Amino acid sequence: MKIGILTGGGDCPGLNAVIRAVAKSLILQCDAEVIGFEEGFLGLIENKYRKLEYIDVSGILPAGGTILGTHNKANPFSYFKADGDDVSERVKANYDELGLDGLVVIGGDGTMTIAHRLGRVGIRSVGVPKTIDNDLMHTERTFGFDTAVSIATDAVDRLQTTGQSHGRVMILETMGRYAGWIALHAGMAGGADVILIPEIPFDIEEVARVCRRRDEHQNFTIIVVGEGAKPEGGEQVVRETIEESPDPVRLGGIGNFLKEKLEPMVDSEIRTTVLGHIQRGGTPTAFDRNLATNFGIYAASLVAADRFGEMVALQNGRMSTVELKKVADKTRYVPVDSLMVRAAAAVGTSLGRSDLDIELAQPGDDLSI
Repeated sequence: MKIGILTGGGDCPGLNAVIRAVAKSLILQCDAEVIGFEEGFLGLIENKYRKLEYIDVSGILPAGGTILGTHNKANPFSYFKADGDDVSERVKANYDELGLDGLVVIGGDGTMTIAHRLGRVGIRSVGVPKTIDNDLMHTERTFGFDTAVSIATDAVDRLQTTGQSHGRVMILETMGRYAGWIALHAGMAGGADVILIPEIPFDIEEVARVCRRRDEHQNFTIIVVGEGAKPEGGEQVVRETIEESPDPVRLGGIGNFLKEKLEPMVDSEIRTTVLGHIQRGGTPTAFDRNLATNFGIYAASLVAADRFGEMVALQNGRMSTVELKKVADKTRYVPVDSLMVRAAAAVGTSLGRSDLDIELAQPGDDLSI
């Protein structure tokens, strides 16, 4: 058996844990030869790879990033080095020349979409769900999310002390793209006063009202805003557009937008912190190390069973699988009636709207967080 591994899209804490688990499991259980493609799909396109021995994937569990490197522009179906041409046949030729039996692709929705499309040209893949954004369909959790939330929560804690000392409104902008998972979970964990997520367009007047009320009694306000949040009737703030990327739109700037809108409406000083790539760097949490390891081992078991075209998933707290085609080109959003949203409403956290009709959780409700 000869299997390739690659890490696509952005970097993420826990990638090395998956590489380690897949490679070690396949080497030990199947006596497989494991090939690591460098820089994601770029390595598959340009034949950049190296054999991974058992020793090569030892000692990497706690390391952040990926030992294989990654790339977020190398889409074989629109290759940025070839004027956007489709080079999938070149990828298939490289795959066949290496004599691969299949691939384990580790990535987010863009990576899973590419893997699904490569299946149509005869390249077999097993997917492992990676993204700090936690926005892949049909899995309750992606590895990297817990680490990002932990980092963002620490930032909320630190902003609270400086905000309290100066009597300021402190805005923290988190990553998350079009879904509010990071902002919601970090905001709740840090006790933020206002949490703004893409799924609930906010009313700037309501946000200002919360700040003024807080100024009368507690002298400071903490606002956590996901980068994809937008005002009611408005648009998301786009930082840049990269046409050759599978996900060309780069969101960012909502924190400063919010600051500018609030300044004429409140008396307190306002400061914005954009957490940015700090959320995706560094060593993974224990939870993400274990989740990534279990994802990797389960992916290896699918390979050993000759089951391709599927992505490993966590469903109802158990390891499971879902067809890649059901994940491709889809985004998992925060349900407005989820337990976390209800919990925010129950403790008085503002979600940026005064007209939300959110029912509190009741005993026996079957709600996810």
